[in-house]
Amino acid sequence: MEKYLKYAWIKGIIRASIAIRKPMLRLLLVISLLFTASVVQATEVRGLRVWASPDKTRAVLDLSGSVEYRLFQLAGPQRVVVDLDLASVDAALAFEPQSGGMLTGVRHGIRDGKNLRIVMDLKTAVEARSFLLPPAGEYGHRLVVDLFPKRDGRSADAIKTVKDYQQDKNRDVVIAVDAGHGGDDPGAIGAKKTREKNVTLAIAKALKKVIDGEPGMRAVLIREGDYYMAHRDRFEKARKARADLFVSIHADAFRDRRVAGSSVFVLSRRGASSEAAKRLADKENQSDLIGGVTLNDKDDMLASVLLDLSQNATQEASNHVAAHILNALKNVGKTHKRQVESAGFLVLKSPDVPSVLVETAFISNPAEEKRLNDKRHQRKLAEAIASGIRQHFLSMPPPGTWMAAHRQPSKHVVARGETLGGIAQRYQVSVSELRKANKLKGDRILVGASLVIPTG
Repeated sequence: MEKYLKYAWIKGIIRASIAIRKPMLRLLLVISLLFTASVVQATEVRGLRVWASPDKTRAVLDLSGSVEYRLFQLAGPQRVVVDLDLASVDAALAFEPQSGGMLTGVRHGIRDGKNLRIVMDLKTAVEARSFLLPPAGEYGHRLVVDLFPKRDGRSADAIKTVKDYQQDKNRDVVIAVDAGHGGDDPGAIGAKKTREKNVTLAIAKALKKVIDGEPGMRAVLIREGDYYMAHRDRFEKARKARADLFVSIHADAFRDRRVAGSSVFVLSRRGASSEAAKRLADKENQSDLIGGVTLNDKDDMLASVLLDLSQNATQEASNHVAAHILNALKNVGKTHKRQVESAGFLVLKSPDVPSVLVETAFISNPAEEKRLNDKRHQRKLAEAIASGIRQHFLSMPPPGTWMAAHRQPSKHVVARGETLGGIAQRYQVSVSELRKANKLKGDRILVGASLVIPTG
C-alpha cells in the first residue's frame, strides 16, 4: 500500500476512516479504499536503459504495467518530455555516459500529486518517436523512445549510386558481417550467463579483422556496439554498403545441454528444412518484437512479395558460400549437421545480396559456452568463416573486382544432372567461353569430366 500513500486524497480517506468510531463503517470504508486503489494503481517506472547506435539513440523505460502517456519536444534548450498518467519512480533514472548518445541527462518529477513527468536533456535537435511494448522474453512492459538526429539535406559522404559503383575497376569484394541480437535483445543466454549478443559481436569483430587482411576483400560491420537493430535494417545497411555477401553470426541454444556443434543456414522460401530449424528461425524472428520494431507497415506486404520474386538470383550463391563455410568450420570442431540447413530467417531475406547465417556453437552447452568466451577460439571461428568466404569468391568473384581480375583458372568436376548452361551460370561465364576453354563442339558433357573454368 505504500506507493498509494503519496496521493493526498487517499491519505485523507485513511484519516477519515481512523476518525470513524463504528467498526462496520470503518470496515466498509477500508474495503472501498482497497477497491479504489486497485483501480487507480500507479504504474512504476522501474528503470532506464539507453543504447546509442550510429543512426539513433534508444531510451527504454521499464514499467510495472501498461500506462497512458504523452510525448512532446521543447527547444532552448533541446529536450524531450514524457508525461505518464498515474505513474511513479522511486530512484534516479541513471545511464552510462558512454551509451548516452544524444542524451546528456534525464530528470523527473511528480505533477498534480499523481502523474510523472520525465525530461530528457539533449545535445542537439532530434526527431523523437515512441511506442509501448507488451511483455516479451525476459522483459515486461516498456516505453521505447527513439531519438533520430535531424538532417539538413544530403550529407557529403552520401553513398555512391549504382552506376558509379558498377564503373569501379578492381574494387574490393565487400562482406557485410552482422553480429546477431544486441541492446534490448540479448539473444540466447548460457548457464554461466554468457549473452549471445556479446559473443556474436566479438566474433564479428574478429571476422572483420581477418577479412580486412585478405587481398581484394573488405568487411563492413552491421552492428558495431551493444544496440538493437531490426532485421530489415540489418540487410538494408548491407545493401547500402553494396555488399557482395551478408554473413550473420549467432550462437544457438537448445533445452538439451548436450547438443553441440556449429551450423550454417540459408534462406528457405518454403519454410524450414527440419522442425528444429523452424523453431530456431521463429525464435530469431521474434527478436523484432523484443527489440521494438512494429511490423504492421503496409509496405511490408509489398516488400514480402518483391522479396519472394527476387530471391532466385541470390539463392544459388548463398548455397555455394554456405557449403564452403560449413566445410571450413569442420576443421575447428564439431558441426551439428553434415549439410547446410535452410530456414525462414528474416535477416536472410535481402533480395539482391547472397546471405548466410552461421550458428557458431550451442551457447546452452557448457563446454561450448566456455569456448565461445575464449578469444583464441573466437579467432579460429573467424578464420574458418573467412576461409569459406575466400574459397567462394575465388571460384565465383563478382565482375569488376580485384579477385575477378586476379582469379586463376579453376576446374569443375561434372556431377550427375548438371548441364553446361548451369555450370556457366554458376561460375558467371558464358557458355561459349566455357566451350572454348574446354574445346567442346557442343553442349554434351560427361559425368566425372573435369572442366576448366575460364577467368574471363
